[in-house]
Amino acid sequence: MSDEPRLLEAGTHLVVDTAWRRLQHYQGDSLAATYPVAVGKPSTPTPLGHYQVIYKMLNPGGVLGTRWLGLNIPNGNYGIHGTNSPALIGQAVSNGCIRMHNHHVEELFPRVDPGTPVLIVAGGTVQVNTEGSGSYTVVAGDTLWLIARRFNVPLSALVNANHLADPDNLQPGQVLIIPR
Repeated sequence: MSDEPRLLEAGTHLVVDTAWRRLQHYQGDSLAATYPVAVGKPSTPTPLGHYQVIYKMLNPGGVLGTRWLGLNIPNGNYGIHGTNSPALIGQAVSNGCIRMHNHHVEELFPRVDPGTPVLIVAGGTVQVNTEGSGSYTVVAGDTLWLIARRFNVPLSALVNANHLADPDNLQPGQVLIIPR
Protein backbone atom coordinates (compact mmCIF):
# COMPACT_ATOMS: atom_id res chain seq x y z
CA MET A 1 0.00 0.00 0.00
CA SER A 2 3.01 2.28 -0.23
CA ASP A 3 1.70 3.95 -3.42
CA GLU A 4 -1.74 4.76 -2.01
CA PRO A 5 -0.81 7.93 -0.10
CA ARG A 6 0.97 9.17 -3.24
CA LEU A 7 -2.26 8.77 -5.20
CA LEU A 8 -4.31 10.60 -2.57
CA GLU A 9 -1.82 13.45 -2.24
CA ALA A 10 -1.74 13.84 -6.01
CA GLY A 11 -5.31 15.09 -6.15
CA THR A 12 -6.51 14.06 -9.59
CA HIS A 13 -5.67 10.48 -10.51
CA LEU A 14 -7.01 7.84 -12.85
CA VAL A 15 -7.62 4.13 -12.31
CA VAL A 16 -8.09 1.99 -15.42
CA ASP A 17 -9.50 -1.49 -14.89
CA THR A 18 -8.77 -3.57 -17.99
CA ALA A 19 -10.98 -6.50 -16.93
CA TRP A 20 -14.03 -4.34 -16.23
CA ARG A 21 -13.07 -2.00 -19.09
CA ARG A 22 -13.62 1.23 -17.27
CA LEU A 23 -11.65 4.31 -16.34
CA GLN A 24 -12.30 5.98 -12.99
CA HIS A 25 -11.40 9.65 -12.53
CA TYR A 26 -10.74 10.64 -8.91
CA GLN A 27 -10.43 14.11 -7.40
CA GLY A 28 -8.57 13.40 -4.16
CA ASP A 29 -10.46 10.54 -2.54
CA SER A 30 -13.76 11.27 -4.35
CA LEU A 31 -14.83 9.47 -7.50
CA ALA A 32 -15.58 12.24 -10.00
CA ALA A 33 -16.56 10.09 -13.02
CA THR A 34 -16.47 6.60 -14.47
CA TYR A 35 -16.15 5.98 -18.20
CA PRO A 36 -16.35 2.84 -20.36
CA VAL A 37 -13.16 2.14 -22.30
CA ALA A 38 -11.64 -0.24 -24.82
CA VAL A 39 -8.32 -1.84 -23.87
CA GLY A 40 -5.57 -3.93 -25.43
CA LYS A 41 -6.43 -7.20 -27.11
CA PRO A 42 -4.91 -10.42 -25.69
CA SER A 43 -1.96 -10.32 -28.11
CA THR A 44 -1.17 -6.67 -27.23
CA PRO A 45 -2.52 -6.14 -23.70
CA THR A 46 -2.65 -2.81 -21.92
CA PRO A 47 0.36 -2.85 -19.56
CA LEU A 48 -0.59 -3.03 -15.86
CA GLY A 49 1.16 -0.80 -13.34
CA HIS A 50 1.65 2.71 -11.99
CA TYR A 51 2.23 5.37 -14.63
CA GLN A 52 1.78 9.10 -15.28
CA VAL A 53 0.35 11.31 -17.97
CA ILE A 54 3.40 12.88 -19.65
CA TYR A 55 1.83 14.96 -22.42
CA LYS A 56 -1.47 16.02 -23.91
CA MET A 57 -2.47 16.56 -27.54
CA LEU A 58 -5.56 18.15 -29.10
CA ASN A 59 -7.06 16.58 -32.22
CA PRO A 60 -4.49 13.89 -33.04
CA GLY A 61 -7.05 12.52 -35.53
CA GLY A 62 -7.72 9.15 -37.10
CA VAL A 63 -7.90 6.18 -34.76
CA LEU A 64 -6.82 8.48 -31.88
CA GLY A 65 -9.99 10.55 -32.00
CA THR A 66 -10.10 14.09 -30.65
CA ARG A 67 -7.74 13.95 -27.63
CA TRP A 68 -4.54 12.12 -26.57
CA LEU A 69 -3.13 11.73 -23.06
CA GLY A 70 0.33 10.19 -23.47
CA LEU A 71 1.53 7.85 -20.70
CA ASN A 72 5.07 7.06 -19.55
CA ILE A 73 4.72 3.32 -20.15
CA PRO A 74 8.11 1.91 -21.20
CA ASN A 75 8.69 0.13 -24.51
CA GLY A 76 5.93 1.71 -26.52
CA ASN A 77 3.78 4.71 -27.29
CA TYR A 78 0.74 4.20 -25.05
CA GLY A 79 -2.00 6.63 -24.17
CA ILE A 80 -5.59 7.32 -23.27
CA HIS A 81 -7.36 8.68 -26.34
CA GLY A 82 -10.57 9.05 -28.27
CA THR A 83 -11.55 6.82 -31.16
CA ASN A 84 -13.01 6.87 -34.63
CA SER A 85 -14.71 3.52 -33.87
CA PRO A 86 -17.03 4.17 -30.90
CA ALA A 87 -18.76 0.79 -31.33
CA LEU A 88 -15.54 -0.88 -30.07
CA ILE A 89 -15.69 0.78 -26.62
CA GLY A 90 -16.07 -1.94 -24.00
CA GLN A 91 -13.97 -4.44 -25.93
CA ALA A 92 -10.36 -5.64 -25.84
CA VAL A 93 -9.31 -4.50 -29.33
CA SER A 94 -6.46 -1.97 -29.14
CA ASN A 95 -2.70 -2.39 -29.41
CA GLY A 96 -2.45 -1.57 -25.70
CA CYS A 97 -3.86 1.96 -25.54
CA ILE A 98 -6.99 2.91 -23.64
CA ARG A 99 -9.72 4.17 -25.98
CA MET A 100 -12.62 6.34 -24.86
CA HIS A 101 -15.67 7.85 -26.55
CA ASN A 102 -14.57 11.21 -27.94
CA HIS A 103 -17.09 13.14 -25.83
CA HIS A 104 -15.78 11.38 -22.70
CA VAL A 105 -12.10 12.07 -23.39
CA GLU A 106 -13.03 15.67 -24.20
CA GLU A 107 -14.70 15.92 -20.77
CA LEU A 108 -11.70 14.36 -19.01
CA PHE A 109 -8.94 16.16 -20.95
CA PRO A 110 -9.08 19.59 -19.20
CA ARG A 111 -9.16 17.90 -15.77
CA VAL A 112 -5.90 16.00 -16.29
CA ASP A 113 -2.45 17.59 -16.32
CA PRO A 114 0.98 16.13 -17.09
CA GLY A 115 2.14 14.32 -13.96
CA THR A 116 -1.33 12.93 -13.16
CA PRO A 117 -0.94 9.40 -11.74
CA VAL A 118 -2.57 6.57 -13.70
CA LEU A 119 -2.97 3.12 -12.15
CA ILE A 120 -3.80 0.31 -14.57
CA VAL A 121 -5.15 -2.90 -12.99
CA ALA A 122 -6.97 -6.02 -14.15
CA GLY A 123 -9.94 -6.41 -11.81
CA GLY A 124 -10.81 -9.68 -10.19
CA THR A 125 -14.07 -11.55 -10.06
CA VAL A 126 -16.87 -10.65 -7.68
CA GLN A 127 -19.49 -12.98 -6.25
CA VAL A 128 -22.41 -11.82 -4.11
CA ASN A 129 -24.19 -14.04 -1.60
CA THR A 130 -27.82 -13.88 -0.49
CA GLU A 131 -27.00 -11.61 2.48
CA GLY A 132 -25.64 -8.97 0.12
CA SER A 133 -21.97 -9.33 1.03
CA GLY A 134 -19.66 -10.83 -1.47
CA SER A 135 -16.26 -12.15 -2.25
CA TYR A 136 -13.60 -10.74 -4.53
CA THR A 137 -10.65 -12.54 -6.11
CA VAL A 138 -7.48 -10.44 -5.97
CA VAL A 139 -5.55 -9.86 -9.19
CA ALA A 140 -2.10 -8.46 -9.90
CA GLY A 141 -1.96 -4.72 -9.20
CA ASP A 142 -4.70 -4.78 -6.56
CA THR A 143 -4.18 -3.19 -3.17
CA LEU A 144 -6.53 -3.39 -0.23
CA TRP A 145 -7.03 0.37 -0.44
CA LEU A 146 -8.11 0.17 -4.10
CA ILE A 147 -10.47 -2.73 -3.37
CA ALA A 148 -12.02 -0.75 -0.50
CA ARG A 149 -12.58 2.21 -2.82
CA ARG A 150 -13.92 0.05 -5.64
CA PHE A 151 -16.58 -1.47 -3.37
CA ASN A 152 -17.11 1.63 -1.23
CA VAL A 153 -16.32 -0.11 2.07
CA PRO A 154 -14.04 1.17 4.83
CA LEU A 155 -10.52 -0.21 4.74
CA SER A 156 -10.85 -1.27 8.39
CA ALA A 157 -13.99 -3.28 7.53
CA LEU A 158 -12.04 -5.23 4.89
CA VAL A 159 -9.18 -5.89 7.31
CA ASN A 160 -11.57 -7.07 10.05
CA ALA A 161 -13.81 -9.18 7.78
CA ASN A 162 -10.78 -10.99 6.36
CA HIS A 163 -8.69 -11.22 9.55
CA LEU A 164 -5.73 -9.80 7.66
CA ALA A 165 -2.53 -9.88 9.73
CA ASP A 166 -0.63 -8.01 6.99
CA PRO A 167 -3.01 -5.92 4.82
CA ASP A 168 -0.04 -4.79 2.69
CA ASN A 169 0.52 -8.36 1.49
CA LEU A 170 -2.23 -9.39 -0.95
CA GLN A 171 -1.64 -12.22 -3.39
CA PRO A 172 -3.26 -12.70 -6.82
CA GLY A 173 -5.89 -15.42 -6.48
CA GLN A 174 -6.55 -14.60 -2.82
CA VAL A 175 -10.29 -14.41 -2.09
CA LEU A 176 -11.48 -11.56 0.12
CA ILE A 177 -14.86 -11.14 1.79
CA ILE A 178 -16.45 -7.82 0.83
CA PRO A 179 -18.63 -6.84 3.80
CA ARG A 180 -21.93 -5.06 3.31
